Amino acid sequence: MSFDFLPELPKPNLDDRTFNDLVEECKLRIPRYCPEWTNYNPSDPGITFIELFAWLTDQMLYRFNQVPYRLYIVFLELLGIRLQPPVPATTELTFYLTREQSQALTIPLGTEVATLRTETEEAIVFTIDRPLVIGRPQLRHLLTADIAELNPTTLRDRTPAATRWNNLEELPLFEQSPPRPDNCFYVVLDDQQAIAGTVLAFNFRGRAATTTGIDPDNPPLCWEAWNGHTWRPVLRQRDDDRTRGFSFSELGETATNSNTEGADVILHLPQQLEATSFDTNYQGYWIRCRYTPLTNSQQPYSSSPEIVGLAVRSIGGTVKATQCVCIQEESLGISNGKPGQTFELQRKGILGEPSERMTKGERIQIKLSNGSTEDWTEVKDFADSRAEDAHYVLDSRNGSVQFGPLVREPARLKQQTWERSRIQFSHQFSRTGTNLDTLAVEQGSDRLEHQYGRIPPLGSEIIILSYRTGGGVKGNVQAGNLTVLKSAVPYVKSVVNYQDAHDGSDEESLEQAMIRVPSLLRTRESAVIPEDFERVAKQSSRAIARVHCIRKQETAGIVRLLVVPRGDVLQLDEQGMKPDACFALSSDLETTVLTYLQDRKPLGIQVKLQEPDYVGVQVKVPVVLDPQYNNATNQAQIRRTLSSALYRFLNPLVGGIHQLGWPLGVPVYPSDIIALCQNQKLAGVRYWGAIELFEIRKYDQGWFRSPQSVSVINPGVSGLVCSWDDQDTALQSGHEVTFSD
Repeated sequence: MSFDFLPELPKPNLDDRTFNDLVEECKLRIPRYCPEWTNYNPSDPGITFIELFAWLTDQMLYRFNQVPYRLYIVFLELLGIRLQPPVPATTELTFYLTREQSQALTIPLGTEVATLRTETEEAIVFTIDRPLVIGRPQLRHLLTADIAELNPTTLRDRTPAATRWNNLEELPLFEQSPPRPDNCFYVVLDDQQAIAGTVLAFNFRGRAATTTGIDPDNPPLCWEAWNGHTWRPVLRQRDDDRTRGFSFSELGETATNSNTEGADVILHLPQQLEATSFDTNYQGYWIRCRYTPLTNSQQPYSSSPEIVGLAVRSIGGTVKATQCVCIQEESLGISNGKPGQTFELQRKGILGEPSERMTKGERIQIKLSNGSTEDWTEVKDFADSRAEDAHYVLDSRNGSVQFGPLVREPARLKQQTWERSRIQFSHQFSRTGTNLDTLAVEQGSDRLEHQYGRIPPLGSEIIILSYRTGGGVKGNVQAGNLTVLKSAVPYVKSVVNYQDAHDGSDEESLEQAMIRVPSLLRTRESAVIPEDFERVAKQSSRAIARVHCIRKQETAGIVRLLVVPRGDVLQLDEQGMKPDACFALSSDLETTVLTYLQDRKPLGIQVKLQEPDYVGVQVKVPVVLDPQYNNATNQAQIRRTLSSALYRFLNPLVGGIHQLGWPLGVPVYPSDIIALCQNQKLAGVRYWGAIELFEIRKYDQGWFRSPQSVSVINPGVSGLVCSWDDQDTALQSGHEVTFSD
C-alpha cells in the first residue's frame, strides 16, 4: 500500500544482481570446479539446472530486497521523516560606488552576485539578505584622549568652531607630545544617517612628508569602530591607509600637495553599528584611531601628526549574502478539484523552514476563476489540518507541492470507530443533556472519509509568489571570487567578497537520516534527560553552536544549560574570538530558546540559560630556527601560521583535536601546544623552546592575565578555554612567537 501524500525516500537494493548476472557468474565458476565440462550451450542439461537455480535465487533476492532495510525506510515514510535540504553558504559582499552620491543609495533586496562562469564550471550565485542602504556620513565631533578606554569618558573636544572641517589650523591628533602608546583620537559621525556596513573614506589633509619618526610602511596605529559591545577593527589592510600613518609620504613622493588634495583612509564599518554617547555629550557613531604598543619592527612617533583638514564620504557598503537564487511568481498549474494534488517546482533544493518562508512572503497564491486571489499557508504536515484550512506541504528536497489528501477508511473500521466515539461522547455529553442520537448521526456521517486541508477549487490557477533554491558545499567559494553582478545596479562600480564563504553543506543522506531518527523517536521533541535538553535547545535556533546541560543541578526542579552562540569565525585566524564580543548570550537568543523549550519540557521544570566560564589562554612559543631560515620574511610567515593555528586550536567552535570545539572542562597542557606546533611541519624549525601558558580570567567587567606562567590551565567543570588578541594593551592576550638561532 502506498500513499501519495507521504514523502518518498530513495529505496536502495540490498542485492542488485539480476538473473543474467547469476547465470554468468555460475558459468565463470565451471572451469574451476568442473574443468571437464566444456559445453555451455543453452541445450545442455547442466546449463538448464544453472538457469533453474538462478531463477530461484533471483526470486529470493527479490524478497530479500523488501526487508529489513527497505521496511525500515518505509517506516520512516509513515512517520513523515523527510531528508533535510542542503544548507546554503553565507559570506559578506562589498559593493563599491562609481562616485560619491548626493543622497542615500539603496541596493535592493534580491541583488545577485555570481562567480565567473567557465567552460567547465557553472556560476555560483549569491543573493543579498537585506537591502543595503549606503548613507551620506556627516562629521559631528573630533575628540582626543590620553588613553583608549573601553567606555571613553575623559575626552578633549577638538571640533572646529562652526564645523569648519576644512580649516583646522594644524591640529595635533594625539593629546601628548611626543605621543605615548594608547593615545587616541575619536571621530563621531551623525547618527541620523544609515552608515552600518558602509565603506567610508576619511580624507585627511596635512603637510607632505611630515617627519614624525615612524616607518610609513608600518605605522603603529589601529582603527576601530564601536559596534555596541566592543571596539572592532575596521581597517581591512594596511594599504587602505593612504596617509601612511599621517606622514603623507606617498603624496610627497608624487610631488603633490597634501594640503590641497589630502589622502584617504578606507574603513569598512561593521554591519552591527550602534550609536551611543558613552555618558558624554557626544552622541553618534564612534570611530577611533589608537596608537598601539610597538613591535620589534616598528618605530615610535617623535611628535604628534598634525592635520589641517578632515572630510568623510561613503564609497561603498558591505552586506551579508546567501548562496541562492530567488524565483519570482512561478505558475504551478491548474487545479483539477481533486484531493491530494501534487505539483512540481521547476527547481529543487528549496531553502528555509515553513515559518521562515512564510515570513519572507514565500507562499502559494490561488487565483480563482472570478479573478480574486487567496493566500495559502505552508505547514509541515496535514496532521492538524481541517477540511476548511487553506494548507499545503512543500517538500524542500525534491521541490514538490502537496495539497490536502482525502483518507478513506474501510466500512468495518469506520463502524468500529463510530461506535467507540459514540461511547466516548455519551460519557462526555450525558451530563449536559445533549441529544446523543443527533450527535451520533453527525459523527457517523463523517467516518468514511477524512479530508485534511482544503482542496483548491476546480480551474483555479496555482502560483508560488517566490522561493529560494541553492545550497551545498559548492557554495563555499574562496575570497575574491564573487565579482560578477547578475544585473546592473545604478552607481555600483564593482563588487567583491573579501572573506571565504562558509557553512554550506549538501542535503542529508539517507544514512544520516537513519542515524538521526532513533534519537528523534526516543522522546520526539520532548526534553526529559540531559541529552534531550541539549538537543532540543540546539534545535531552537541555528545561532546556537553548542549546548551543555550541567549534570549536577544545585536546585531541584531547575535545569541549567550552558549555551555557546555561533560566533563570527571570519576574523578567527587574525585575532581569535573574544568571548564578550563573539559568545555573548543575547536577550533575544535567550528568549528564543526559552520559548522553544516551554512546550517541550516537563511541567514544573524551570530552565536557566547561562554562558560557560570562559578562560582565556595566552601562549608564548620560543622557536629556534636554522641560520639559513632566520630572516624577517620567514619569521613573519611562521608567526602568522602559528598564531592562526593557536587561535583555531584554543577555540570553542573549531578547536580541539577533532576540530569540533574545545571540550567543556578539559584543561590545556604545554604538551598539547607542542603537539600542535609539530603538526604544522614548518620549514626551518630546528626545535621548540619551553612553552609558557598564561591564564586569563574575567572578574567583574574586566579581563585579567596571570603575571606568571602556569603548568596547566584548568577551566573547571563548566569552563571553556578560548584565545584572542585583545586590543587592550594592558591585557596582552595575543599569542607571542619569539625566534632565535
